[in-house]
Amino acid sequence: MRKTFNEITRIAGNVATVKATGVGYDDLAVVTTTFGPSLAQVIRLNRDEVSLQIFAGTEGFSNGDRVRFLGRPMQVPLSEAMVGRVFDGSGAPRDDRPEIIGKRVDIGSPAVNPVKRRRPDKMIHTGIPMIDVFNTLVESQKLPIFSVAGEPYNGVLARVGLQADADIILLGGMGLRHDDYLIFRQTFDDGGVLGKTIMFIHTAADPVVECLLVPDLCLAVGEQFALRGKRVLVLLTDMTSFADALKEIAITMEQVPSNRGYPGDLYTQMARRYEKAVDFEDAGSMTVLACVTMPGDDVTHPVPDNTGYITEGQLYLRNRRIEPFGSLSRLKQSVNSQTRDDHRAIMDACIQLYAQCDNSREKQEMGFEMSSWDQKLLKYGDLFEKKIMDLGVNIALFDALDQCWEILAHCFEPQEVGIRQTICENHWPKRAHEAATPTGDESLELDDKTGIKGSNAEAHKKD
Repeated sequence: MRKTFNEITRIAGNVATVKATGVGYDDLAVVTTTFGPSLAQVIRLNRDEVSLQIFAGTEGFSNGDRVRFLGRPMQVPLSEAMVGRVFDGSGAPRDDRPEIIGKRVDIGSPAVNPVKRRRPDKMIHTGIPMIDVFNTLVESQKLPIFSVAGEPYNGVLARVGLQADADIILLGGMGLRHDDYLIFRQTFDDGGVLGKTIMFIHTAADPVVECLLVPDLCLAVGEQFALRGKRVLVLLTDMTSFADALKEIAITMEQVPSNRGYPGDLYTQMARRYEKAVDFEDAGSMTVLACVTMPGDDVTHPVPDNTGYITEGQLYLRNRRIEPFGSLSRLKQSVNSQTRDDHRAIMDACIQLYAQCDNSREKQEMGFEMSSWDQKLLKYGDLFEKKIMDLGVNIALFDALDQCWEILAHCFEPQEVGIRQTICENHWPKRAHEAATPTGDESLELDDKTGIKGSNAEAHKKD
């Protein structure tokens, strides 16, 4: 029988404390107030004192309200009818359509036993060269995008969702502005993927408690679809908002704060969500791509700092492009040797040459004399940023690899790029490299179509 108690001893923020017995951690409760019932969840047990997290806030609560415990954790109904729908942070529809009726599954369940997981070995194509070529996203990977406010991180997530080869896309929005939510929805609608998308959206105007439920809702639903053989892509934005919600609740409960006021179990709370990424042995998979904003562009901030220990790499989004230095996909070696024989070679060579270009730019800024090799590197850096690093570039993997070869051929001789001769012979652009690389300022000018200007541009047009 469901138990009912009416001795509420404390109300602080969105947390109410009630005297109760026989209650389990994470159990759901319904608090009946003068304004109607409110859903709550057990977040702390201290003998007979039970702390409840009230989803809709404690406004209108009184000490005499009745609390009825349901004896189970929060659940979400699962059905194929969820696809194409939008829900709020408590799982209720926010698209003015009927509620979902289906089998109910618990949220917040443990991660899958690693023994039952397949070794990740399938690439997810995104159309973004800095991901596909240099930091390949792998199926069942957990990968964050580290960004600062003002960068188009939501646009990158939407683009990956639009172009990734996935059967189901789950978008978890935490603290989203309403216009950001509308951009996601419009992008998916225009791209024709809204029909395979499920959204759980918590906006900045919604109760902060619901922010904590969004990742669990997404991952619980995604896991069930993966068990049905679907390839699931989960997009989470922004995990810093999730951590801030944890901090707000911890402060309300008067927990001893840890680094910068965040709760001491921040790592555990985040790992519980990220580790849900999985590739099942005889079923589908779930990949997690999350955005983590860094206040003040500080990577030592507790949220990105803890995230880096949990996930399998990270992507740095700065100056409206994915930076090659610092960005890392630790699973890329599992797939980039299977794509094309030149993938790993071109990946290494391009990044090494771009690092040398950075050194040449420092020499130029400090007024040192520039050699002909420095001029080549400067020209290469400009072309590489425009043709590969720019987020406006949207090409398939093999086209991106060919583009890299074209850039190398415009700037260097085959023996200068550090790639094995056999690979160069197979992939170096077949047209004759007739136009010698200029050594003057002309090498730094870019044409809108070819990326080259001056005498080199004329040679390119003739080719």
